[in-house]
Amino acid sequence: MLKFVEINQQNPKKRKVDNRVDDFKEIYDEFIHDKAKQQSSRCSQCGVPFCQVHCPLHNNIPDWLKLTAEGRIKEASELAHSTNNMPEICGRICPQDRLCEGNCVIEQSGHGTVTIGSVEKYITDTAWKKGWIKKIKVEKEIDQSIGIIGAGPAGLACAEELRKLGYQITVYDRYDRPGGLLIYGIPNFKLEKYVVERRTNLLKASGIKFEKNVEIGTYKSLKELRKKHDALLIATGVYKPREIDLPGNQLKNIFPAMDFLIASNRKGLGDKVEKFDNGMLNVENKNVVVIGGGDTAMDCVRTAIRQNAKSVKCIYRRDKQNMPGSIREVNNAEEEGVKFLWLSNPKKFIGSEKVSSLIVEKMQLGKPDSSGRKKPEIIPNSNFEIKIDIAIKALGFDPENIPNLFNEPDLAVSEWGTIKINMNSFQTSIPGVFAAGDIVRGASLVVWAIKDGRDAAVSIQKYLQSKKLSKIIAA
Repeated sequence: MLKFVEINQQNPKKRKVDNRVDDFKEIYDEFIHDKAKQQSSRCSQCGVPFCQVHCPLHNNIPDWLKLTAEGRIKEASELAHSTNNMPEICGRICPQDRLCEGNCVIEQSGHGTVTIGSVEKYITDTAWKKGWIKKIKVEKEIDQSIGIIGAGPAGLACAEELRKLGYQITVYDRYDRPGGLLIYGIPNFKLEKYVVERRTNLLKASGIKFEKNVEIGTYKSLKELRKKHDALLIATGVYKPREIDLPGNQLKNIFPAMDFLIASNRKGLGDKVEKFDNGMLNVENKNVVVIGGGDTAMDCVRTAIRQNAKSVKCIYRRDKQNMPGSIREVNNAEEEGVKFLWLSNPKKFIGSEKVSSLIVEKMQLGKPDSSGRKKPEIIPNSNFEIKIDIAIKALGFDPENIPNLFNEPDLAVSEWGTIKINMNSFQTSIPGVFAAGDIVRGASLVVWAIKDGRDAAVSIQKYLQSKKLSKIIAA
C-alpha cells in the first residue's frame, strides 16, 4: 500500500468517441487484474478514511482496496457486499467525484484520487464471472410476509435484507421488469441492462416473488395488501416530471425526460415502442434541445447523440462550475459532441402545431441565494433564438400523489408530497406501513436509496418481531 507517491492515478480506458457514440454499450473498459491491484495499492490507508465517511453506505473502502492490492479478490467482493446490495451497479453509476473519490485524502494532497468506483466494479464483476455470488440460503423460514411496493433500488435492497432473515417477500411493481430507474431510467452507456437483470434474477432464485404490471390503487388497493402481508414498504421512487411554465408549452414535440429515456431503454431491450417507431421519440436527424443541468439531462443529451440527432444542445441557467450533475458526465457529453449553452434560460417556445424554435435569454450569476449558490439573473435585452425540432425537459422529479393513487387518505405526506415517516423507524402514519428511498427524501442518488432500503429492513424486522411477541403474549 501507500504507492500513491510512486504510481500515478490511472482510470480504465474510455472507448474512443467515434466508436462509443455508434452504440449504447458502456464507455469504460474494465481494469485488467494487474492494473486493479496496482491502482488499489495507491490507497494511503489513512486513519480517518474520508472516502468511507462520505459514502452513504459507509462502505469499507480502504479494507477492500487493501484486499484487492493483495490479490484477494473474493474476500474483497464479500466485504463490498457486506454493506452494499449492488456494488457492481454503484461502481458504475455513483457520482464518485462528489462522494468517495472527491473526498479521498490523497486527492486533496494533489496526488490524484484512488479510482475507487472502477475497482469496485472490477472486484464485483470478477465475482460474478467466477461464480462467487450465490443465491440467498435461508437457514430458517419465517411465516411472516412483507409486501414491497416498488422494484427499484430501495425496494430491492430491503427485499434482499429481509429475505436473508427468512421472511416471505413479494415485490409489486407497475412496470413489466424489476429494477425501476435502473432498467428504464439509466441509459446502457452508463449501466448495461444485463448487470441489473442478473441481480434481479438472483433475487428471484432466492425465493423473492415479483408481481409485475401492478398499479396499486387500481389492480390492488393498499388495504388489500395490508390484509395480505404482515408489513408493507412503499418504495415507489419519484417519477412526476417538474414542469416549466413557458409560452408555447402546449406545442407538440416537447417531452419530459423520462418519456424519452424510457422509450430509448425499452427499444434497447427489444420491446416494441410505438412512439419511438413512429418517429415521435426518435431524434434521428433532428435538432434537439435539452433543458436542465443534472444527471438526467446528461443522460438525455448523450442518448440523443447515439440516436444520430442532427444537433444536440443543453441549456442551463448557471455555468459549468455550478451544475448539479456530475462533472464527469458533463465532460463525457462534451467529448461526444453536445453543445452547452451556459448561463442561458428558456423563455418561449415558438411554433404553429409543433415546436420549431426556442427563444433563450442570457443570464449572469449574482449574489448567493439561501442554498449558497450564486443566483442566476436575467441580462436585459439578451434574447436569441435557436431552431429546434424537439425539446426535452429534464428539470427534476416530484412525487406523485401517493395517497390519491393508492386510495389511502390516511397516508400522511409532507408539503412537498413526499411520504412522512418516523425518521427512526421508517414507519408512516399507518401502522405496519413503512416507506424508504426517493418517495421519502425526494429525487436523490441510487446509493442513498440502497441505504434507506437496508435501514428500513432493520426497522421492519423489529416491528415484525414485536408483532409476533404480542401474539404470543395474548395467547
